[in-house]
Amino acid sequence: MSILKKHAAIEKNATLLLVGSLLVVTIGGIVEIAPLFYLENTVEKVEGMRPYTPLELAGRDIYIREGCYACHSQMIRPFRDEVERYGHYSLAAESMYDRSFQWGSKRTGPDLARVGQRYSNEWHVQHLIEPRSVVPESVMPPYGFLKDKPLDVKGISIHLAANQRAGVPYTDEMIRNAGADMRAQADPNADSGALEVRYPKVRIDDFDGDPARLTEMDALVAYLQMLGTLVDFSTYDEATGYR
Repeated sequence: MSILKKHAAIEKNATLLLVGSLLVVTIGGIVEIAPLFYLENTVEKVEGMRPYTPLELAGRDIYIREGCYACHSQMIRPFRDEVERYGHYSLAAESMYDRSFQWGSKRTGPDLARVGQRYSNEWHVQHLIEPRSVVPESVMPPYGFLKDKPLDVKGISIHLAANQRAGVPYTDEMIRNAGADMRAQADPNADSGALEVRYPKVRIDDFDGDPARLTEMDALVAYLQMLGTLVDFSTYDEATGYR
């Protein structure tokens, strides 16, 4: 009976109720979150994952800058309807080098976690220039100006160095060659051997259709074309992991 009276006193006192609620939430949060900092398998490593190339990283920055994340998630949930529409559900390891990640559930447009190489470069460029020319029901605004805007190459080494400090495994060699790697990925005629060694499965192409210029359109399309392409899900068993 005395316990009920104490409970009633807490319910009647807004300050005590707030303090008690915060205390319970804090303890619960610590119990759930703290162990994750000490578990080595919090994010299971998956074969094939690598850091973004300098061009892909620049494209990701443009994607975030233009607010694309507000309408497109990059998280396929493990539900049948989502897997049948978008592909294999998202793995935590696929976002292990994202600063910050693009997970979420808000979708005005489709999820883009597996959009890489589903469409041609030309399709992506046309879709960004005039979305309704390829998707009549689209409400996406046009981004044609990206094709006319030169890509800033000077600051990419600093950007890689900042990611390195945040835990992304960029090497000093990657940082030194960031500008050259950025140009090489958008030029099919360039000597890209070193780029392919540093970044396995890199797609080298003239992404925006204009080989004479390196533009923000190149970077954004390069980023979109790599999404979901690094992990080979044909060898992945959903119940036990890799076979």
